[in-house]
Amino acid sequence: MNFSRDDLKQRIDQSLGAAKADLVIKNVRLFSVIDGSLTKTDIAVCGDRIVGTHDLDYRGATEIDGHDLIAVPGFIDTHVHPESTLVVPGEFDRLVLGRGTTTAIADPHEITNILGADGIRFYAESASAMAMDLKVNLPSCVPASPLETSGAELSAEDLAGLRGLPHVLGLAEFMNFPGLLDKVDSVLDKLVAFQDDLIDGHAPLLSGRSLNAYLSCGIRNCHESTGLAEAQEKLVKGMQVLIRDGSVTRDVHALSALIDIAQSPFVSFCTDDRTPLHIAEDGHLDYLIRTSIRLGRDPLAVYRVATWSAANAFGLRDRGVIAPGKLADIVLLNDLDDCRVHSVIRAGRIVDESLFAARKLPAIIGYHSIKREKIAADIFATKCMGPTGPVIGIRENQIVTDALRLTLPYKNGCRLADANQDVAKVAVLERHGRNGNIGRGFVKGLGLGAGAIASSIGHDAHNIIVAGMDDQDMAIAVNRLIDLQGGFVAVSGGNVLADLPLPVAGLISDRPAENVETRLRHLRAAVAELGCHLAEPFVQMAFLPLSVIPHLKITDYGLIDVDKFAVIGLDS
Repeated sequence: MNFSRDDLKQRIDQSLGAAKADLVIKNVRLFSVIDGSLTKTDIAVCGDRIVGTHDLDYRGATEIDGHDLIAVPGFIDTHVHPESTLVVPGEFDRLVLGRGTTTAIADPHEITNILGADGIRFYAESASAMAMDLKVNLPSCVPASPLETSGAELSAEDLAGLRGLPHVLGLAEFMNFPGLLDKVDSVLDKLVAFQDDLIDGHAPLLSGRSLNAYLSCGIRNCHESTGLAEAQEKLVKGMQVLIRDGSVTRDVHALSALIDIAQSPFVSFCTDDRTPLHIAEDGHLDYLIRTSIRLGRDPLAVYRVATWSAANAFGLRDRGVIAPGKLADIVLLNDLDDCRVHSVIRAGRIVDESLFAARKLPAIIGYHSIKREKIAADIFATKCMGPTGPVIGIRENQIVTDALRLTLPYKNGCRLADANQDVAKVAVLERHGRNGNIGRGFVKGLGLGAGAIASSIGHDAHNIIVAGMDDQDMAIAVNRLIDLQGGFVAVSGGNVLADLPLPVAGLISDRPAENVETRLRHLRAAVAELGCHLAEPFVQMAFLPLSVIPHLKITDYGLIDVDKFAVIGLDS
């Protein structure tokens, strides 16, 4: 933010106590992410900046009683797809800012895969109006790979033309590591175009010389580590490791051992994908903080990871510590170890409903994006040479899947679902009006004993994905999605049990977060009636089409062997 000579004069006067500060938090205990000390002090704020600490005699035009509270810097979510909270940016703001997340670094590649550059512009315009600080990284993989049909495509030239938008930091997660390692020109051109900017990484299970090659191209971080050995190799090779804990990808338990005083500058937190129901039940970054501390990590290292380390890793030198001259992003806690948020100051303003009410958010875009005619049940017939073939194996709370080979019931030349082996049919239907593709396969691990579930969220091209035990129920679920213009649906015995409309690009609700949370609770109960044991079945299913995550996936092209980066048949 630009400031003038008069602004500096005000800061000086308020720092010296020659004038009242705009805001003073009185008698608070300041927790230092530098040395771990707890110091009773006033915190004086002028405009959006901290101008005084370690002094108990500041006066303010507005004063907050900080007695019995602890002040920590605002939390920074280093990688998030706000669309995956299923609400528009203004609702994302309301959901997470009050929980202490004052800065988030967004990759809006979900909406961009559908709407192209218009999706990026929508998030950049929204960021300019939001109370929290939403930074935007430009989606690097639209589409994520050539093995799926997306609604849009962005070249290196397209992306370079968008770098001047407000709030843009650099290039978002570089998912197409197979294309990088194969030296595909169109892939490398994006890295060349952003060589002087931040480039986010995405390298699940990449190691050895392949990881060396990936890092040599200027990529700085990765949020895809799921095991300590993988994360430790990335750390020692100079990569910032972003410990992720979303609605499906629950990595904080596996990776919290990374968080110590020595390594904390090279570790950060992110949520990636987290629904309003999950945020309501567990929290946002506050959940990652308290969980890490409960797992025995030093609070100094944990809060440093959530604040200062994240700020430094992403070049945000104006925040991450409570100190004079820094941005007045301050979280007031009732309890440090439990990270119980009492209140939040964002850029010197108290976070309350009046702050949100004053925003002037842009008009919502992206309606009427489902361009698929209704279908009949026979579209799901899986004709095969015999009963044995490839099956996707779900790993609960991970987006990595297994490549299984199973023998299933076989009749009239078609392979069938098998509840006894927990194997359902799965299909991905192109929905952007480009080719009408359908990919067919089988998936183990959803726990469906009957019925079907369908979603218009299928990372990253976001075609329709449906899984079920009955072809007729699968068709009803897909056709209901088409009527809703996107969302989640659960069907059994020919009846829709529950649904959640997501009409904005087929990804996002235009309703308040509380409404989305309620509908998700109904869906959870409905899917549980079908036998599904997964905590977030729709979010788990949404990653089955992600063709850059090992090992076996499915897109509208068919089954994808991610290790070979190739389409395979049902008789492979």
